[in-house]
Amino acid sequence: MAKGPFSGGLTVRDAAKLLGLTTALVRAYVRAGFLEPTRGPRGEHRFSLQDLVLLRTAKEISAHVPARRVRRALARLRAQLPSGRPLTGVRITAVGEDVVVRDGSAAWEPESGQGVLDFDVAELADKVAPLVRRAAAAARDAEDDLTAEEWFQVAFDLEPHEPDQARDAYRRALELDPDHVDAHVNLGRLLHEAGHAEAAATHYRAALTLRPKDATAAFNLGVALEDLGRTSAAAAAYERALAADASSADAHFNLARLLERAGRKAAAIRHLEAYRRLVRR
Repeated sequence: MAKGPFSGGLTVRDAAKLLGLTTALVRAYVRAGFLEPTRGPRGEHRFSLQDLVLLRTAKEISAHVPARRVRRALARLRAQLPSGRPLTGVRITAVGEDVVVRDGSAAWEPESGQGVLDFDVAELADKVAPLVRRAAAAARDAEDDLTAEEWFQVAFDLEPHEPDQARDAYRRALELDPDHVDAHVNLGRLLHEAGHAEAAATHYRAALTLRPKDATAAFNLGVALEDLGRTSAAAAAYERALAADASSADAHFNLARLLERAGRKAAAIRHLEAYRRLVRR
């Protein structure tokens, strides 16, 4: 029996059902520019977990604020969701009229939310999990036909609930395209979380060879090197991350710790002050 083209991500119908929206409204949000989902092999929209976060936020605030402000809020939200780390640790709430994205101790404030938001991204991940597993099974059935980018999407979707399978999918993506930078970064993170810091560092270095100004790869390399006890090399990695993105609060904080430990107190204070300025914004 001939196999059809593989499609990763959720369909419009799946996304609408999970969020309690009509398919017409989901399409309307896409047309309004609230989000930009990927396209499947037949040109249909396909939604990731990040897209669902944006859709859920749009659903909650669009009845309270003008469309142009919704679009601006979601653009800022999309830019400020954590890069290089799972979304499942994120909680989205409202403080006064600000939508607040919380990731650990850090917080950012996209536009007005009118006090109606309060949800964990993990809620959405739990609902998405059965659909992701179904897509992963379809990927294995069609594995000879999948591209590196399709394997990457499978891996990305599997991360919250099936990290072992996600690692395997990232490896398949890299077998097909050894220069897939994001696959190196994400596989490195999953390996690090599994306790394989040396292997993780190898993938972060590969990513930086391919994309020298990748702030996420440089920061994650710093964390891996710290765990391996290579503090001087870790500090250099954090400095590289900050050269690529001076607004990385976590890089300032981690570098401040290492500089203080090395007796460079003035430099440590400078980075700690930069960290405090960033988290107070």
